[in-house]
Amino acid sequence: MSISIPDLVAVRARHPEAIAEAAARRVRRPLIGDTGRLMIVAADHPARGALGVGDHRLAMANRADLLERLCVALSRPGVDGVLATADILEDLLLLGVLEGKVVMGSMNRGGLAGASFEMDDRFTGHRAEDIDRLRFDAGKVLLRIDYDDPGSLKTLETTARAVDAMAAHRLPLFVEPFISARDKGTGTVRNDLSAEAVTRSIAIASGLGGTSAYTWLKLPVTSDPDDMAEVLEASTLPAVLLGGEVGTDQEGAYERWRKALRLPTVQGMVVGRSLLYPVEGDVETAVDTAVGLL
Repeated sequence: MSISIPDLVAVRARHPEAIAEAAARRVRRPLIGDTGRLMIVAADHPARGALGVGDHRLAMANRADLLERLCVALSRPGVDGVLATADILEDLLLLGVLEGKVVMGSMNRGGLAGASFEMDDRFTGHRAEDIDRLRFDAGKVLLRIDYDDPGSLKTLETTARAVDAMAAHRLPLFVEPFISARDKGTGTVRNDLSAEAVTRSIAIASGLGGTSAYTWLKLPVTSDPDDMAEVLEASTLPAVLLGGEVGTDQEGAYERWRKALRLPTVQGMVVGRSLLYPVEGDVETAVDTAVGLL
């Protein structure tokens, strides 16, 4: 699909109401479809200033290229929907590619990559009322917890309130928890993927808010995939696997996902850069391979 940026800009400049109109007439679907599995493509990285893929630091900076890749991914059989921030979802609405798809709004993007305030991950994206008004289907929050950074407490509190707000609208909220820490040398935030850390993050995320009825977990595969069965015993909440960056070992990542997808609480996958910007092959092949794992 060829993306015309001038056409999108013209609509935004002259007819901004077209976005709400497209959202109002969009054909919706249940969160879990006939397959009983969920395959979501993620593209909420740019709003946190995380534009890099591998060695290419600005890979996601070209919006026309990103939209083309998303349109290809959404066209593939077995892809259920997309996770993104308002700007990207609204471009996709105007392009008409969200019909019959699950649409997930990304809610907290304030903890910018590399910033001193990265752990104070405030809600600068979708609010629960926005997701409800636009007739989107779910929301997502990133919950990184650094025991040495007071900003994590604010993130915990606002995430709990988001759980409450989404539940009030009867909308699912996907919580992506990590135990994180800053590298003492570089200051870079690192997520701990050990079994103990992921287990602790699940326990913390599962208990947020006044109800967990609409809470889902969005979880990484642990550094040792054989630990996932025991790790997922920490909660009865439904979970999806997150893809993250897979480096050069795409086949190894597929095998880790395949094993984890057999576990009873895992309902599907939410994968972004590794499918939209695959190390090997094209978007179609990467997406089709990931869908095949389900």
